[in-house]
This record gives sequence, structure tokens and C-alpha cells, in this order.
Amino acid sequence: MEFLSYLISGISLGSVYAIIALGYTMVYGIAKMLNFAHGDVIMVGGYISFCAISYLNLPGWLSLLLAVLVCTVLGVVIEGLAYKPLRQATSLAVLITAIGVSYFLQNSALLIWGAAPKVYPPLISGTLKLFDGQLSISYVSLLTMAACIVIMVVLTTFTSKSKMGKAMRACSEDKGAAQLMGINVNRTISLTFAIGSGLAAIAGVLLCSSYPTLMPTTGSMPGIKAFTAAVFGGIGSIPGAFLGGILLGIIEALAKAYLSTQLSNSIVFAVLIVVLLVRPAGLLGKYVPEKV
Repeated sequence: MEFLSYLISGISLGSVYAIIALGYTMVYGIAKMLNFAHGDVIMVGGYISFCAISYLNLPGWLSLLLAVLVCTVLGVVIEGLAYKPLRQATSLAVLITAIGVSYFLQNSALLIWGAAPKVYPPLISGTLKLFDGQLSISYVSLLTMAACIVIMVVLTTFTSKSKMGKAMRACSEDKGAAQLMGINVNRTISLTFAIGSGLAAIAGVLLCSSYPTLMPTTGSMPGIKAFTAAVFGGIGSIPGAFLGGILLGIIEALAKAYLSTQLSNSIVFAVLIVVLLVRPAGLLGKYVPEKV
């Protein structure tokens, strides 16, 4: 029963990583860039929700919607001001810009909300008791896992069935050819950033509900781990991001429980290295040979 408890905890944590990784993988799959400011958008979403609950006395679900709205707009603004002018720039220039945006968001949060940690009020309280009380699952964990599954299914359906989703896949394959076919590439990339940032807000609220300490660096490590999960599952693949996030959360939870709390992060990254040595494209990624 103890193992089952750790497993559920790992799936819950992995669901947060998966939601963040879905944003990473969509942006990379279409814009072919790594948005390392994504983790800090998580933090912004957490702070917006915190302020809505604590200062405006809004219910949890409404604070979540407000956080999604603000972060969606923030994602579009970041893309328009920081990344759009670098469409034809080298990947190194885009990477440095992303790191700069990340530090800008962290220091802005530091100036606005201060360095002192905030105690985040949970979206939903209570636990579900199973097996005569031997197994307890918090409602926040159940909500997180359900949200992750719903988001993955909706995103998969959106990218495969909708007109805009097909435009995203076309841009992912070849931006030049997509533009010749009448697809507005800039609008498609902006929409991708909007969706990814909205997912970051959801992940931030769910993360803060499970681990109720909020500070300007809250999104840094979850952002790095979610990027690891995206690479683990196969960056650019929506099912891969989902699988990578869940597996990463399970590995981290079991490593903390049975091996070492201090070394759990090292174990997670060591597993990633081993997987990439065996499958360089990730678990569900596809190797695409470069034509010269």
C-alpha cells in the first residue's frame, strides 16, 4: 500500500510536469525554439491566482481562469517583442534571448511581490480514503491527474482535426511551404505561444496547490524538469511529452522514497542520459535524417 501511495504521488507530480512539457513541445515542434522563459510563466500564473484568491476573494476556479488569461496574453506579448524579431536569427541568439526573458520575469516578480515566500491557498481541500483508510489520495492530486489527461486529449484532437491545428502541423514540417499555401506563419506561432503559456498557468496553479510555497524562482526547477520530460518522451511529440512527464514524476517520487531525497534530481537526470544514449530522439520521438 505504501508503494501505491508513492506511485500515485509520482503520477500527480508527473501530471504537472506533463502539462508544462506539452507547452514546451508545442513551441519547439512549430517554432523550433526552446522557450526557457516557460518555467517563469508558471510562476506568474501562480502569483496571479494567489492575488486573485487572497486579495480579490475570488473562488479558486475563477482565479485559475484569470491566471490562464493573463499568462496567455503574456505569452503572446513575449513572442511578439522578444522572439518574433529573431525569426531568421541563429538558434544561439534565440536561446540567449529566452534566458534574458526568464531573468526579466523573475526579477519583475521579485520587485512586485518580494522575495518572501507566499503560502498558496489550495484550490480544493480534502482527501479520498480507500481500502479502509489505508490509502489516502488528495483531491488536488485527482484534479491534477484528470486535468492532465483532458488537456492531452484536447490538444491531440485540436492538432489533428481542427484547421488551425493542421496549420500548426504544416508550419512544423516546413514554414516556407506553409506560407506559400496561404498559412499565416506568424499568427500560427503566436497562437502556439498563447496555448503554451495558458498551459503553464494551469500547471502553475496546480503545482502551487500541491506544494503551497510560492516565490519568484518557483517555476525554475519544474520548468527544467518539464523540459527534461519533453526530451525524455520525444520533444515535438504531444503523447511523448505526456509519457515523459508521467514517467519523470514516478521516477522522482520513487527515488525520494526508496533511494535518497537529496539525490532524487540527480537520479532523474541520470535516467534521461541513459534513455537518450539508447534512443537519442526520446521514447516516442522519430529520428529525421538531415538532407544535404
